[in-house]
Amino acid sequence: MIHARGLTRVFTMKKETVEAVRGIDLDVEPGQLVAFLGPNGAGKSTTLRMLTTLLPPTSGTATVAGHDVARDPAAVRARIGYVGQKNSAGENFRVRDELVTQGRCYGLTTARARARTSELLDLLDLTPLAGRKPGTLSGGQRRRLDIALGLIHRPDLLFLDEPSTGLDPKSRADIWSHILRLRETYGTTLFLTTHYLEEADSMAERVIIIDGGRIIADGTAERLKNDLAGDLLTITTDTARDAAEAARIGGGEADGLTVRLRVANAAAALPEYLRALEAAGIKVVTAETARPTLDDVFLSLTGRSLDDDLPA
Repeated sequence: MIHARGLTRVFTMKKETVEAVRGIDLDVEPGQLVAFLGPNGAGKSTTLRMLTTLLPPTSGTATVAGHDVARDPAAVRARIGYVGQKNSAGENFRVRDELVTQGRCYGLTTARARARTSELLDLLDLTPLAGRKPGTLSGGQRRRLDIALGLIHRPDLLFLDEPSTGLDPKSRADIWSHILRLRETYGTTLFLTTHYLEEADSMAERVIIIDGGRIIADGTAERLKNDLAGDLLTITTDTARDAAEAARIGGGEADGLTVRLRVANAAAALPEYLRALEAAGIKVVTAETARPTLDDVFLSLTGRSLDDDLPA
């Protein structure tokens, strides 16, 4: 569905900052739900723009939905859907008319555009809103309309750029229920960017992390967490001196009375660690374990937290 080799783009942005994609090698098979993660400026939006033909690559090749993005961009556009970060619908026409017009722009007959519009309105729970103008809709309703606009021509591949950014938790959950229903109904390949790591963790079959213009991790969320982060083991002690010694024994880090260390299997490591501390005469006040998150993966790879870029 997506095959990119050596895809590169370097350009100058405002305030003399430079964003670069320095050679992306990427394959996405039909039917996958892929989350493409990275901090602001890492290159994910640039990569998305190249894959959707909005930005020509300076080198490398990319085939999307069976067509080369540089040699045949029109064929790529005809076979993909793209939902950007901002609302797509205008303000002057009703929801149903917006969708019919979008379908006509993609070459559908009027009858087919109307039928497809009715199908998507039902699927995305927009039928009661079909006679309203987009400006009167809530944020979640407008986002569902954006998704409908991206799907009007029944693409095999849908790009979603931050589909739930700015929505309240209930609207985010609602958007995701519709995205997953669409995938179940049509078998659409979904390639999305998101800052909400819990979405990528729970929804995506595959997680790709980009930083500094290069892909630094690629796999299932569970495998990345197990291989690159590990479980977190946290204890507290009576004194800072005991904490420092406990950190030395476990190979972790002390912060005041708290000691944190990463282990492959916290459930197995904790009893052994507590016995070692007892033998050293260190009293443990509390002990707890936690499974890693995708942000832990990113932190272990880059020394930075992806949550630092989370939209307010």
